[in-house]
Amino acid sequence: MDQFKAIIVKEEQDQVIYGLENVNLDSLSDGEVLIKVSYSSINYKDMLAVQKNGGVIRNYPLIPGIDLSGTIVHSTDNRYTEGQKVIVTGFAMGMSHTGGFAEYARVPADWIVPLPDNLSLKDAMVFGTAGFTAALSIMALEDKGMDLNKDPRILVTGSTGGVGSIAVQILSKIGYKNIAALVRKENQIDVAKSLGATDVIFADELGELNKPLNKQKFDFVLDTVGGEIASVVIPQISYGGSMSMCGNAGGIKLTTTVLPFILRGINLLGIDSVNVPIKDRGYIWDKIANEWNIAQTTIISEISLEELPHTIEAIKNGQHLGRTIIKN
Repeated sequence: MDQFKAIIVKEEQDQVIYGLENVNLDSLSDGEVLIKVSYSSINYKDMLAVQKNGGVIRNYPLIPGIDLSGTIVHSTDNRYTEGQKVIVTGFAMGMSHTGGFAEYARVPADWIVPLPDNLSLKDAMVFGTAGFTAALSIMALEDKGMDLNKDPRILVTGSTGGVGSIAVQILSKIGYKNIAALVRKENQIDVAKSLGATDVIFADELGELNKPLNKQKFDFVLDTVGGEIASVVIPQISYGGSMSMCGNAGGIKLTTTVLPFILRGINLLGIDSVNVPIKDRGYIWDKIANEWNIAQTTIISEISLEELPHTIEAIKNGQHLGRTIIKN
């Protein structure tokens, strides 16, 4: 192909700007596999990538987009063939390596996951990085004892955002019956309930960060926001309980004491979706494609590359609900 469309992030006169441009293959980072991108998804991290001092992209210009699904056009690695449908999430994509917000992407073969049988290219990005992160969080909590048969009290923070909305749906689909969704705004109540939450809690109802130990309200917490919310929740986790942490939309500072850990034996579980070994990814995506597949009920908006700025602003202003995918 001569040229194709891509979002380009640039630094000009000490400002970070981005927009749709026509580029060619020379604009793509190196890799063994060229992919025609069918879908990509928009994540909180993608919003940060186009901000000055966002901490995601350090060298400009770059094509952002931390995930994609598509069809292989060319491969110099014999593990992959032309016409094969694949998923790529994480690693350096959209950070230091050109990403998914383009009609074509070129990536190392070691970053690729073959598309599972029961998942379409579209549904793969309905999940995307957010769904992959939600799945990792649930797996981590179940590894620490979260069990259907014990009817645990579960709290999901950021419950109507990308990771949170998928997490609530998966938990409900699995069969958990005691899922509290943390929200900030009135319009998020019905959304959270439609996702499968059995209870809705406003952030200001959690109380203040004034006690090292508080009433034990939650057995397990799937935290997607960090910051003050996470700090307030830690003293409310019951004996032997756990909290997974995967996001920092609420801030990177965590204020706590050792008491919940040494007197209640709680666990804090860090979740990273970027550098999960490729050998472990197929199992997770198979679980997403089968028993945890909630793609058909997920709240999604489908947009074009041209419409990206509107969604970026909505995420930046805390007005974005569910998942937005980009169709090429």
